[in-house]
Amino acid sequence: MKTRGLAVLKASAEFTNFEFDRRELRPNDISLDISYAGICHSDIHQVREEWGPAIFPMVPGHEIVGTVTALGSTVKNFTVGETVGVGVFVDSCRKCDSCKKGLQNYCLEGMTGTYNGLERDGKTVAMGGYSNKFVIDADYAVHVPSHLDQSGVAPLLCAGITLYSPLKNWKAGPGMKVGVMGLGGLGHMGVKFAHAMGADVTVFSHSPSKEADALAMGADHFVSTKDISNLKPHHKQFDLILNTVSARLDINDYLELLKLDGTLVVIGLPGEPYAVQPGVLLNGRRSMAGSMIGGMPELQEMIDFCGKHNIVSDVEVIKADYVDAAYNRTVSSDVKYRFVIDAATI
Repeated sequence: MKTRGLAVLKASAEFTNFEFDRRELRPNDISLDISYAGICHSDIHQVREEWGPAIFPMVPGHEIVGTVTALGSTVKNFTVGETVGVGVFVDSCRKCDSCKKGLQNYCLEGMTGTYNGLERDGKTVAMGGYSNKFVIDADYAVHVPSHLDQSGVAPLLCAGITLYSPLKNWKAGPGMKVGVMGLGGLGHMGVKFAHAMGADVTVFSHSPSKEADALAMGADHFVSTKDISNLKPHHKQFDLILNTVSARLDINDYLELLKLDGTLVVIGLPGEPYAVQPGVLLNGRRSMAGSMIGGMPELQEMIDFCGKHNIVSDVEVIKADYVDAAYNRTVSSDVKYRFVIDAATI
């Protein structure tokens, strides 16, 4: 299947138009015309080879929304013309304990990433969603409610599930105090979800100018971290804190905000390890945990939750020729709150 995409031909290069072939449909595959592809910060890390050796040419993109154009011979749960989503992975081993539990994101053999990796055959390079067409096994796609704006849905396939999963796992709901560190592409989804789940939500942000946005998204409180002493009145108040920040910070300042048996979940990826003071954990039986996207059942559950509560990401839709500029603006935190590529412009 002839496909148009945007690729980088070597690390940190600018994007260029790139033509390649998608595979012909296998029995359980679906094909789709891509409508929108979100720009995730992890795309930037991989394009710039900041997470280790990468495969080039690279077509990034793992926040994909489109319309089904064809079905493999055995596909029964999708129909031509419906809206579907594709996220961070496109396959897994399907036989380990994690996969059998619907936690394909924690596949013991390793999930198959949507791009910058080899598919399960060990030789086909996976190409991502900065393109006009896609082919995927139907077991790794999700149904998208038709009333949701597709451009705002795209980031849900990574940013959305990344925040939804820990909120569900730690049972966020009425009576719980939830803190969200950072109000970016990830954090703003955490605010929307935690609010919809009925929790009392506080945003911790180094950008005081984002307070109005935070409150409009459902936050009950906003704390500026430009002055770290602003955290002191909130010590021992939170049941759950979601850390979406990738910048350097003293994590102990935030661990001290947890009440007895509270948990701080690391979601953002800092460039260096945290220096955790054991005494801060001991004083209150506090926990520090991590969470990474979600499995296919939870991904569908999240999309359905968004359909019920009319939740989408706040996005700036761009044309294909603006991607390099969008990368630079994302690194500078100059976006409210996620860039999404209009695939029709590729």
